[in-house]
Amino acid sequence: MTHSSDITPESYKQKMERRKTIQEQRLAQRDREKGLIIVHTGNGKGKTTAALGMVLRSLGHGYKVAIVQFIKGAWEPAEKAVLSRWEEQLEFYAMGEGFTWETQDRQRDIEKAQQAWEKALIFIRDPHYKLVLLDEINIALKLGYLEINQVLRGLDEKPEDSHVILTGRGAPPELIQKADLVTEMKLLKHPFQDQGVKAQPGIEF
Repeated sequence: MTHSSDITPESYKQKMERRKTIQEQRLAQRDREKGLIIVHTGNGKGKTTAALGMVLRSLGHGYKVAIVQFIKGAWEPAEKAVLSRWEEQLEFYAMGEGFTWETQDRQRDIEKAQQAWEKALIFIRDPHYKLVLLDEINIALKLGYLEINQVLRGLDEKPEDSHVILTGRGAPPELIQKADLVTEMKLLKHPFQDQGVKAQPGIEF
């Protein structure tokens, strides 16, 4: 076994040069662009936050972006206040009214989710929008507010070079199968469960 103390500056330089050559060869072979269907799911935190990182990158490139929130619309998220600075590039719609245990009206929740989906379809179909974020849509699917087949059909209408991100725990297998990029956030430890710490501004919302 080679220890780091055994590596000379010259051998390290040679190793990094080989690695650089291999990486450049890999990049040269991947020269095709494609609009992606991206899924962020799992029980861990960070699904929407990671998606918002992609939103910020797209805005930074000057692209038009749309965000449709399917569940958390009862909140007034801090992200919305920040993103409002890009109002010429960004459309932001908080359509849902919270979870069913908060609204206690399943039929209204279904209607709101369907309205959010119709709004989302407008952006998905529009080639002027480079990125569309469907926040917590996986929850709406899991709760039966939307049908997976209607979502899959809508994704088929996406222009070739635009991206769609679908977030929320419990992404259905059919969506995972269709997606190009799937990330599962795994929960290892959470202060709410382990320490009784409540949701805090700047961290959870």
